[in-house]
Amino acid sequence: MAADHFSGHAADYARARPNYPPELFAWLAQQCPAQALAWDCGTGNGQAARALAGHFRCVHATDLSAEQLAQAQPHPRIAYRAAPAEASGLADGSCDLVTVAQALHWFCNESFYAEVRRVLKPGGVLAAWTYTLLRGDPELNAVIEDFYRNTVGPWWPPERRWVDLAYREMPFPFADIAAPDFEIRLEWTLDDLLAYLRTWSATQRYIKDKGSDPCIELGDRLRKIWPDAEARKSIIWPIALRCGRLE
Repeated sequence: MAADHFSGHAADYARARPNYPPELFAWLAQQCPAQALAWDCGTGNGQAARALAGHFRCVHATDLSAEQLAQAQPHPRIAYRAAPAEASGLADGSCDLVTVAQALHWFCNESFYAEVRRVLKPGGVLAAWTYTLLRGDPELNAVIEDFYRNTVGPWWPPERRWVDLAYREMPFPFADIAAPDFEIRLEWTLDDLLAYLRTWSATQRYIKDKGSDPCIELGDRLRKIWPDAEARKSIIWPIALRCGRLE
């Protein structure tokens, strides 16, 4: 069973995490044998599940964290359920699509993959994606990279290496489907960015261990290159997507 890194700051996570591009979900729906049922595993506060509900008649959304699920917005097509990744509660061969948004690195194990094989229809699709380190202008990139690698770097859980590898070389026992490139692109204020960085699991572990918030000093550094805190800057997250079919 995967560790829970986000229950303690579930409300902040729901407010500060970026949403995924609509084009991603439209493309995923096109890859599936039908659009009857999708299972969003590791749904968190339901960001991906809400987008899937625009393409599938029913969405089964599960997460290990009841605190995360408490932040999810109700939707008539979504059934939320607290459950580990290895126990969806779904019937055999019932799913057209299984998605894992920003979470497969926590539970990419054979128990989860066996559950996926059990619930997918023949020809059904597993899609898992993560967004890699954000990008902005060159000065911002340098500061964020230093914060990521050096300030909170020692506090990243070991599973984070799969994100750094953009999910390449990760165990993925399905027939790969070639996917187009997707990215998240937002216009954020400095406060938006700092709120997001506080939701990182490494930042939260740093705060717990050290008793101080590293984003305070980071904010001081960033204000030197972002003097107008209300100004909006373009922030981009490349999306690394693994997509495979049950044959």
